[in-house]
Amino acid sequence: MFLAFLADTCTVSAAPIATPGTFAIPAFARKYGMPCSACHDSWPRLSPFGQAFKDNGYQLMNEKDAPVWQNPSYWPVAFRITPQWHRISTNRVAVDGSNPEAQITQHGFDWSGLDILAEGTLAKNISFIVLPSADSTGAFHLEAVFVRFDNLLKSSWLNVKIGKFELDNLQSEKRILTLSDFGGEYQNYHFQPLVTPGSSTNGFAAEGLYVDGIGDNQVGAEWMGHSKDDRTRISAAVLSSNDGQPGLVTGKSYNGFFAASQAFQVGSLGLQRVGGFAYIGQAPTFFQFNSGGAPIPGTGIGNKPFYRAGFNGFFFLKKFDVTAMYFYGKDSAYLSTNTPADGTPLPTGAQSATWNGALVEPHYTVGPRLIFTGRYEAIRMSQQAIATNPSDFGNIDAGTIGFRFYPFMSSRAGFAFHNEYSIVRQRKAAPVTASDLTSSSAMIGFDFAF
Repeated sequence: MFLAFLADTCTVSAAPIATPGTFAIPAFARKYGMPCSACHDSWPRLSPFGQAFKDNGYQLMNEKDAPVWQNPSYWPVAFRITPQWHRISTNRVAVDGSNPEAQITQHGFDWSGLDILAEGTLAKNISFIVLPSADSTGAFHLEAVFVRFDNLLKSSWLNVKIGKFELDNLQSEKRILTLSDFGGEYQNYHFQPLVTPGSSTNGFAAEGLYVDGIGDNQVGAEWMGHSKDDRTRISAAVLSSNDGQPGLVTGKSYNGFFAASQAFQVGSLGLQRVGGFAYIGQAPTFFQFNSGGAPIPGTGIGNKPFYRAGFNGFFFLKKFDVTAMYFYGKDSAYLSTNTPADGTPLPTGAQSATWNGALVEPHYTVGPRLIFTGRYEAIRMSQQAIATNPSDFGNIDAGTIGFRFYPFMSSRAGFAFHNEYSIVRQRKAAPVTASDLTSSSAMIGFDFAF
């Protein structure tokens, strides 16, 4: 993901801007007459109350939840966008001339993509999301769309949704407090091993075949259950193997995502939570049929396995909190080396690629209107896709610092003054010299939803 992004920045006149892509919506505050801080300790991050509200299908579990009780003027829609100044820099980009690599830096005023968030209840215990999202050029796609049936048989353990949705991982990339070009996603969620310096992701993306990213919204069906107090949560989802793309899948496989967590109160320190997750699936490696030389969708075969798994914890010490995560990934040798399993021999030294990752993300909430945030991520290859590659080839270190200041809080809008700096280093990944590849991003902007 990191190298693919760098390749994009080298082939267009301006770097792409991350769409906020979160599900924070002031319309809920307007509906219930509460400030946004009722559900968010730092918008768009959810508080325990906000998580319970979400888990209950955007309901307070009283007689006012159904749309029939809503004021006729209520419209469950919000808009989010982030006008900003930002800068990105990469130390080694392949260029023409006697020096094969050069540092490229871009900066200027810009804006993020636009989210149009429509969320709410169609009837009591039937909730929905429709989220058209545009990039900064105005090109729209559906970031999320689903219907969820809540509290089936009057049980909080029976909630089912179908459509395109964020995976039920409490370490949410869609509610991330960092937004810059390199800080606006979790490296662990999108990492895929390299085969050679300068290569991008595996997964046969050029042929339309995918190895999915945990941070991406996926298409499928999910069961989720939770205790009445929302302290215990568990979910399982079956997903189309197309990385959230529209239409039927390219191959003939499904993926699964499983998550569980437990929360507990520790005196006056706050509510702590620990959990785990696993993303297990297969990806096709070649097409069975072609027409006129072009592959026929739906005929991807030669499935090979991959999985991602981890543990996370959310620890609160009053105004200070820390999120921690351990991550493990494994790709079949065919996937990690982009080799079709049609009888084509694997490259010399090819093997399953495995790696370990870690994340530590501290936050300090000075007050409801100011939060400081930081993050450090590390990814370490434990087994290279090619046995002769250096042991540290592709390893990543990433750091982010920043703060968000909320000048006001109301039930009408969310508004934040956002400042952030992020840096990412990947070992021996420079496209020509195989030196360390380092990129950084800085951002000053106004993030608002209304």
